[in-house]
Amino acid sequence: MSRPGILIIGHGSMTASWVAQVDEVAGRLQLPAGVPAVVAFLEQVEGRSIQDGIDRLEEQGVTDMLVVPFFVSSGSTHVDEIGYALGMKAEPEKETDLEPFRIQARVYWGNPIDAGPAVAEIVWSKARPLSVDPEHEVILLVGHGSVHDGFRERWESGMASLMIDVATQSGIHTDFALLNPLSVRDKIVYWTEERGMAVIVAPLFLSSGYFTDVVIPRKMEGLNYRYNGEALLPHPLLTAWLQEQVDALFLRYEQDLDKADEVRG
Repeated sequence: MSRPGILIIGHGSMTASWVAQVDEVAGRLQLPAGVPAVVAFLEQVEGRSIQDGIDRLEEQGVTDMLVVPFFVSSGSTHVDEIGYALGMKAEPEKETDLEPFRIQARVYWGNPIDAGPAVAEIVWSKARPLSVDPEHEVILLVGHGSVHDGFRERWESGMASLMIDVATQSGIHTDFALLNPLSVRDKIVYWTEERGMAVIVAPLFLSSGYFTDVVIPRKMEGLNYRYNGEALLPHPLLTAWLQEQVDALFLRYEQDLDKADEVRG
């Protein structure tokens, strides 16, 4: 008899508050009675590795694992290597030290955050307090990015889509920049010095930390900009996004059950 279970995978952090925020989002999920859910991390969280999460679910009899990669972008190399280690592809696109996981359950693989109206609403809610003159402002989304071919293009595609969504939500012109390859300084200089616009910098990171507090400000040193360093978490719409992902995976799982019943019938 089949039994579904939910595995939510985040990057992980040595900062307890980072982990707690991810746990809080997952803890608000509305799941069918008896369906277990586990939050696991790629690194830095002792006792809660991805393999630990798989083992915990399979020990509860889970035969079908609905997996959500809780990452900002499909351009993340981590999303690629985790998908490979879960058996979603024969080879990773970029060399990885991550070994294939021990897993017996069938895996249903979800999507990272990327873009969409809900994500745009989160970004705008964080940036809105910095806006004082919308006609003369630009919101600059700043993401981690990637220097690797294929991954960089996925980052750019997601950011370009989100840029449109944020502009629609806010009514303010929106652009994006990446830390890899670095384009943050060039974009700020362009908008402030060549276009005469005030730049509101919105970090596209799941949670505040080293990148939002140290790396991004360091890259903008000496420039004119507005920035509060607020990441996507915490925000109730992230639970709504996660719920949509889980519901979509459940639908795929149930459709497969129906097909199996038709074959047996």
